[in-house]
Amino acid sequence: MANSPPAPPSVQFIDIRADQAGQRIDNFLITLEKGVPKSRIYRALRKGEVRVNKGRIKQTYRLQAGDQVRVPPLRVSEKVVITELSDSLTDALESAILMEDDDILVINKPAGLAVHAGSQIQLGVIEAMRIIRPENRFVELVHRLDRDTSGCLVLAKSRTALLNLQQQMKDSETDKRYLTLTRGKWPAQENIVDLALQKNSLSSGERMVVPDINGKKSKTLFEVKQEFSGCQLVAAKLYTGRTHQIRVHSASQSHPVAGDEKYGDREFNKRLRQFGLKRMFLHAWQLSLKHPITDEPLTFNAELPDTLKDVLKQLEKQ
Repeated sequence: MANSPPAPPSVQFIDIRADQAGQRIDNFLITLEKGVPKSRIYRALRKGEVRVNKGRIKQTYRLQAGDQVRVPPLRVSEKVVITELSDSLTDALESAILMEDDDILVINKPAGLAVHAGSQIQLGVIEAMRIIRPENRFVELVHRLDRDTSGCLVLAKSRTALLNLQQQMKDSETDKRYLTLTRGKWPAQENIVDLALQKNSLSSGERMVVPDINGKKSKTLFEVKQEFSGCQLVAAKLYTGRTHQIRVHSASQSHPVAGDEKYGDREFNKRLRQFGLKRMFLHAWQLSLKHPITDEPLTFNAELPDTLKDVLKQLEKQ
């Protein structure tokens, strides 16, 4: 991977394209300046540092095609920007593509790769795909997967597609199914967990999700697929899409996900490492949705990675 040296902060002038029109200025800036605290962005809007067509605007202003946006330097210190990928990562992502057309791109995301860059992460899937597909002026994440989760991930290649797909997910019109290995034996073949979830921050600063009646409604179906000594392979269907939903719901029933360092069981994880498990056993294996432009029903299947297949083979020998 090649890195470009950090450029000195400078004012940007951005001409709004037709596919960018309709966005609120605050959401546009949050997407443009990933990693910049939202408080800094809203302060720049309030103080008039951000201008549209040389005039002050409110944070609720919706951009129009042809608008020129003045964006002041918002970053305290510029991060190193990765502009080129290694051949191995490029090949891995190209071979992970399950489907691509002018509107959407679906990949089987490798475990260990974040979906986007952050304060401690220089490169994610979205940044990598923008490098691999420089001809595409618009590439955005439709949804997220945890860094250690592999499987179906959808990217939009137009704003129209992005808004349509996000609305489908908001309205529960998509079908997301995961494969996971959990501790113990579930009470039935099919098990519904209907527990509201709330995001919390610990005194250490770590963010956790916990069951809370005052949280957001969350519902998961766990269906047992295969039984092993002390654990089961389970298919999890999401009726809602909350952060860490499968991990927290399964742990709340005393069936934590294998390899989960945040919500899991230390002894269970230690035992599974003896069978070759080196990551969290959570894989987004199937995703069904409607094409955002043609309305055609689509179903994508992401094969279980060989590393997880090998763990199951070792468990079968017990």
